[in-house]
Amino acid sequence: MRALDLLDECGAQSVEARCRVVAKFESTSTVTVSIMSLSRMVAVQQRCWSQLKVLSASAPTVAASHHRQRQGLQGPRQFRWISSSSRAGEKLAVAKAVQKHDFNRAVSEAEQIVGYPTSFLNLRFLLSDEIANVALHLRKLTGSNHPLLKSAKSLIFNDKSQQAWGLIILLISKAAGHTASVPETDHDRNVGVLHSQRALAEVTEMIRSSHLIHQGIINLQSMDNAGNDLSGDSDMIFGNKIALLGGDYLLAHASKQIASLRNQDLNMLMTSAYRDLAESAFIGESDDQNSPIPSKPETPAGTFTPDCSLDELDFGDVQNNKEPMIIEGVMGHPEKEWTLRHVLGGGSLLGKSCHGALMLAGHPEDLQKQGYLFGKHMSLAWQASIEVQPFLLSELPLGSTFSLVSAPVLFHLEYDPSIYSIIEKGRNSVEDVDYRALHHHISRGPGLERTRSLQSKHSMAAMKVLDRFAPTDAQAALQNIIVAMQQL
Repeated sequence: MRALDLLDECGAQSVEARCRVVAKFESTSTVTVSIMSLSRMVAVQQRCWSQLKVLSASAPTVAASHHRQRQGLQGPRQFRWISSSSRAGEKLAVAKAVQKHDFNRAVSEAEQIVGYPTSFLNLRFLLSDEIANVALHLRKLTGSNHPLLKSAKSLIFNDKSQQAWGLIILLISKAAGHTASVPETDHDRNVGVLHSQRALAEVTEMIRSSHLIHQGIINLQSMDNAGNDLSGDSDMIFGNKIALLGGDYLLAHASKQIASLRNQDLNMLMTSAYRDLAESAFIGESDDQNSPIPSKPETPAGTFTPDCSLDELDFGDVQNNKEPMIIEGVMGHPEKEWTLRHVLGGGSLLGKSCHGALMLAGHPEDLQKQGYLFGKHMSLAWQASIEVQPFLLSELPLGSTFSLVSAPVLFHLEYDPSIYSIIEKGRNSVEDVDYRALHHHISRGPGLERTRSLQSKHSMAAMKVLDRFAPTDAQAALQNIIVAMQQL
């Protein structure tokens, strides 16, 4: 039974009563974790690899096809492998008849393995007195169209666009195991995850949530410039205060909890992850509300830069992920720009959290670095799968938008730089952009297939890291999640 179901059954209405129920649930609930046989785990792994192969086997170089059509050339469409590793390429090729994986089911099965529902990681904080007071104040913003409301909705209802950060960290922790140097008091023998690793998973979700809430702060200008009501009791001013204080509250809790682990190296690592999140807001150009705008393409129309190898997408973080990333020569190159934006904006946090989880387990630095690479590539593969979704529709619904720095947009800009004139209209506000016109161009261009190739490349990189671990139920669960991401 989940915590929310237990709350409803007990009829706990007040904040104090709900907190008592949650505390009881957390301390008394037990989860029976089914242990798969080795043969079953190997079968699951083989099935995961076979189903993932579809992207590399069927991903054509659509950009080249469009270019030939533009030049009036004829000939059969050319296909290519997008993997730099023949072994990974073999594992990712599959027939299209394979049944699709359900992402929610994959997550649900993974939660049983670690004995901890993902949605419960932040439940204690969502039901605390401070957050309950914030929720009461949020009601005053109803009808104000403040972006904080959208952020709050996605956090509370576990929007599909938000990854199960904590779950991934717990799974990689269990897949790697721990060394004999870990104190007995830190062991959780029921699920095979250390108490400190569970605390780190909660810290990661709190940092991620605080960042999303802070993104709800809007840049208010005077009536003369933008027509905003800046009186002291305006809804927009009030919403900014709630977004600022609510995000700071979660961040303060995260800082306190990470300090309680008494590991200075881990503290420095997670501090650098939050620095990366902050720096992501200052990469490239943006409108008056700090919404990102892509850089102008540097290549002539119809000229396609080749897909980057993973080595070319190293911004200095592979060797030393605590130092600021190197950003020279990145902007204007579609794949490098996209990768940098999203490594800073989330990949770094998940990667460093996986790194930290293996650090707490006493693993050597080489394996810790592999944990970082897994989390980073997992995040990038997920981001690419999200960004494809709006362009699968034949027509963008009225009033809908999408990120102007998403991979399909950046790749299409390189193919047809003329659409940059549509994007430039959003320099004051991205709301001035004609998203339906952009959608029409991009959905018919090569950007979608190049984004799928990008997703496949990072999925294969994450799978390659998982090969370093012994076959376990946790490893199989991570593979299932990666496979399910391909079908979103």
